Amino acid sequence: MSLPADLAELSTGAKSSGLRLDSAELRVLDMPMRFDFETSFGVQRRRFVPLLTLRSGDLEGYAEGVMDHLPLYREETVPGALALLEGQWLPRLLGRHFVTPEALAQALAPYRGNRMARAMIEMAFWDLWAKHLGVPLWQVLGGVRTRVPVGISLGIQASVQATTDLATRAIEDGYQRVKLKIKPGWDERPVAAVREAHPQIQLTVDANSAYSLTDVAALQALDPYRLKYLEQPLAFDDLVDHAALQTQLQTPICLDESVTSLQDARKALVIGAGRVINLKVGRVGGHLEARRIHDLTLAHGAALWCGGMMETGIGRAHNIHLSTLEHFTLPGDTASASRYWQHDIIREPLEVDQGWMAVPDGPGIGVTLDHNTLKRVTRSCRTLHAGVTPHIDELPDQPPSGEVY
Repeated sequence: MSLPADLAELSTGAKSSGLRLDSAELRVLDMPMRFDFETSFGVQRRRFVPLLTLRSGDLEGYAEGVMDHLPLYREETVPGALALLEGQWLPRLLGRHFVTPEALAQALAPYRGNRMARAMIEMAFWDLWAKHLGVPLWQVLGGVRTRVPVGISLGIQASVQATTDLATRAIEDGYQRVKLKIKPGWDERPVAAVREAHPQIQLTVDANSAYSLTDVAALQALDPYRLKYLEQPLAFDDLVDHAALQTQLQTPICLDESVTSLQDARKALVIGAGRVINLKVGRVGGHLEARRIHDLTLAHGAALWCGGMMETGIGRAHNIHLSTLEHFTLPGDTASASRYWQHDIIREPLEVDQGWMAVPDGPGIGVTLDHNTLKRVTRSCRTLHAGVTPHIDELPDQPPSGEVY
């Protein structure tokens, strides 16, 4: 997908020298959640969020990392990402000029993997570049709408009744899709109860890789409940077994953890490993790869939606802008920020209105940092300048004891 002609023209002429990356700031935020969120991985009570600021002149571009402190979702971790960003990638980029995000991506192209860390740099530069052009990010990405449909993801609850009650509240709040987290032993009962209480809602489930091919019967038991899709039932790095499972299910399989690149998505669709893709921009390395996967699913006629990783307002804003692309036809996980955080790190409220999220106004991602909150939740901060040893305000320590992740 290339830039729209009018925006491509903006990036030439007087602005053709591009942006010089003057400095970068790496923070780790300690963000306590408003509730315990249980999945098949365990219980999450807080997020340790790496936040990157890229600076060029008076402009700042922001992005956050979606990796966990421990390698539970994928193999990347916060400590590993910080070491790579501070010790290798950022020093190689600072002081250089980049005309477009594509040019920046080429500078990172020789390096393998580490897509979540790569996404932090690429997404922060997209924000910086859109601000440089004076236009909203959704326009330079090629979006077609100014509001996006929103669903909600509900963690594993203490009882079936608690699950049904929570789903009911979500529906009353206007969410267009309800997703239930499941695991072996906690699957058909909550699904059956929610479906009975709400026969017409768009209902999905997410297993987060908790099952294997020996659990086919348990997964087939979900077919009668008219699920929109069954998300990531098998191993996080598998495509072949998902293809075998899909032939035994009526419910479409949605792939999440298994798709980290355009090539993963292509292989998955070719072998029939799933009929739906949950596209998380941080998981696939940034907006460029996300747009390529978007175009691929459009060509294949596979359903697509934008997933979330319980981001702060920075990551949530990036997700909302990405969701404006034409083939994001299913409700995404861009629920109200106030659902997760007592105090977000941005000034602008990102709140759902009757199942829809408005795209933030203004250049770039359209949100600004709340520096008072940011200071309060910052656990560590590093500032890097071209050719200068990083300045470290304070060293990060380990997560508080007793945290699951």
